[in-house]
Parts: sequence; structure tokens; C-alpha cells
Amino acid sequence: MSETTSKKRKLSLPLVLAGGVSSLVLALGMSPTFSAFTAQIVNSTNTAGAGTLSMTETSGGKTCTSAVGTCTDINKYGGSTTMKPGDTATTTIIISNPGSVDAAQFTLTPTACTGTLCSHLKVTMVQDGIVTPAPVVNGIMASALTSAVTLNPVAHGGSTTIVITAQFVTTGTDAGDNALQGQSATQSMTWKFMS
Repeated sequence: MSETTSKKRKLSLPLVLAGGVSSLVLALGMSPTFSAFTAQIVNSTNTAGAGTLSMTETSGGKTCTSAVGTCTDINKYGGSTTMKPGDTATTTIIISNPGSVDAAQFTLTPTACTGTLCSHLKVTMVQDGIVTPAPVVNGIMASALTSAVTLNPVAHGGSTTIVITAQFVTTGTDAGDNALQGQSATQSMTWKFMS
């Protein structure tokens, strides 16, 4: 081997080593596997949903629900067709809120009464022991109301007891009372929860 060849080898070895080290430093500097500290949080279950507001009415083993809407099974005035002056019919109902949302408002809106007997009924409604509204003498609820009756609201999972009493009030005369034989009164009521 010549002296020139040996000298070239001595010079090229440091150059090759320096190039290799430079390549390694460059490769390590660009690699993401050797990065700085990190921390992260992944929220993978971000959801929202609506609750339910529902109403159930029960009385005498019968049940009506807001899912059905119209209830013909529970007669608030007793449904008797054999009343005479002085007789009273009392109906106790339980209104429940089986939904998942509290009722912020609870109202009762009666329609106008139809029938001759309308002006001869005294109706009282009591919610959880409190008279609401005041008793109406010689005329059922609709004749004394200009808007819906506001009741105590019912929280979800809760219930309220309402007692409705309808009394056949005498006219004060035999002739007047006799004229009411076979007569009737009909009134629709709408119970409503609002959240």
C-alpha cells in the first residue's frame, strides 16, 4: 500500500464517521418517537337528551294516561243518574307525574257546562286538603271561572290527591225541584302539566 492511499484512508474515515453521526442526529431530531412530554383527555361520550313529562290519573281502580290523552273512564261528578236534591257525589282522583321532568305548572281548564242541571250543582274541589277553587254554589265550576284553575305542581315521581264533590242543590220549592227530574249536567275538564 502506498503512502498516498494510506493517507486518503485516514482522512476519509473521520469524514465517514462525521457524516454518519450527522445523519443519526438529523434522523433523531426529526423522529416523533423522541418528542417532549404530552398529556391529553379524550371526551368520547358527549350526549344530550330530552326528559319526559307525563300524567297519570287514577280513581276507583281505573287509570287514564297522557299518552292516550282522552279519558272517559273516570267521571269527576260521580256519573249517577239517580240523584235527587240534597244528594252528593264525591270522586277522589290521584294525578301522578311518572315522567323524568318536574311539572312547573299544573292547571285545570273546564269547558262550559251543558244541561239543565248545571245551575243546580254545588261543586267543590280540594287538592291535598286545600280547597281549590272556593266552593261554587248553584253553578258548577265553569260558571265561576274565567280562566284555568292553577293547582300545586307535581314533581317527577310524585302525585297529588284531588277530591271533587258535586252536590245537587234544591231550588227551594217542590215545583222547582220536580221540574229537574230526569235532567242532567255535562262538563269536560282538561288537566295539564307544563314544564
